[in-house]
Amino acid sequence: MSTQSHIVFGAGLIGSFLGGVLTSLNTDTKLVCRSHIRQKLDQGLKLTDYLGNTCEVKDLVFLDPIGLKNNSDKESFCDFLWLTVKCTGIDKASRDIQPLIGPDTIIFCCQNGLGSEQVIQQRYPNNTVLRVMVPFNVAEPKPGHLHRGSEGALCIETNTEQYTLTSNLIKLLNSAIMPVTQTNEMQILLWAKLQLNLGNSINALADIPVKAMLEQKNYRLVIALLMNELLTVTKALHIKLPKLTAVPAKYIPTVLSLPNFIFKRVANKMLAIDPTVRTSMWWDLSQGKKTEIDYLNGAIVNAAQELKINCPANQKIISLIKQIEEENEKQIPRKPFNSNSLLKEVQKSIAHQ
Repeated sequence: MSTQSHIVFGAGLIGSFLGGVLTSLNTDTKLVCRSHIRQKLDQGLKLTDYLGNTCEVKDLVFLDPIGLKNNSDKESFCDFLWLTVKCTGIDKASRDIQPLIGPDTIIFCCQNGLGSEQVIQQRYPNNTVLRVMVPFNVAEPKPGHLHRGSEGALCIETNTEQYTLTSNLIKLLNSAIMPVTQTNEMQILLWAKLQLNLGNSINALADIPVKAMLEQKNYRLVIALLMNELLTVTKALHIKLPKLTAVPAKYIPTVLSLPNFIFKRVANKMLAIDPTVRTSMWWDLSQGKKTEIDYLNGAIVNAAQELKINCPANQKIISLIKQIEEENEKQIPRKPFNSNSLLKEVQKSIAHQ
């Protein structure tokens, strides 16, 4: 077993998958999660992916989140803390992880969107805080079984001070069930990931699996409109987006806009995802939770406002998601948007800008 200790804090779908991989590699790994998630994992964890890889994980180790409070024991400090809570929970988590953070603890922030790591760095200014990009979806076919349903390598930020340490960690983690890579240009990479994440809100509004959504042109047209606004912003910021998919970033909106029969031929990899996969924003809305919309589409709008650029499509999608969040609080049943009505709503907002 590795002498370095890992704690995965906020182990939901992504965190539990990561914790399962770490445990399978015989590392000293503990998971902090809610009681209902622990109950699902108490008998072990099965990891699978869309390529047919599989891994059985036994003897997961858990930490009681309640027991962490008022704990000042230095033995609870870990070498690596993987923070896998949503952006919406980052402020509370920054306080809750304090008993686990020693002077040499490296904190990995595994959030979608832009800017959430700043809260952690401000609270722990003397610790190394590195960002992690998780490009793939994880689904839960049944309790105790997590499935990586799409392509992409988990990417860890590196810096000069911790280069050797993080490089060794990446070599340890990189595997068929969870490919891992590294970058020293994470901000640019996160903008590229943000472009791909713009389908999250559309998936939540459509209320259907991602693959079924991508097979309908009008949903793709809405995503293309959102992406074009992002590309306008990144161009103004002089950011050249790296290629995360088989299609270069600037051509993805064009590919999404193709007729269905052509799209299915040229976008095989986009459609090479498990037919049951849905996005994290869909899960949040379906469970009545606040979404990460402010860190995704909201990040584009905020950057655009500083540049005096209009982003009406993204603003419209933000308002629709927030409307559903308010309806969830009032327990009003959600009505999915079909592709035609959603496209008309967004086009109307653009025409009225």
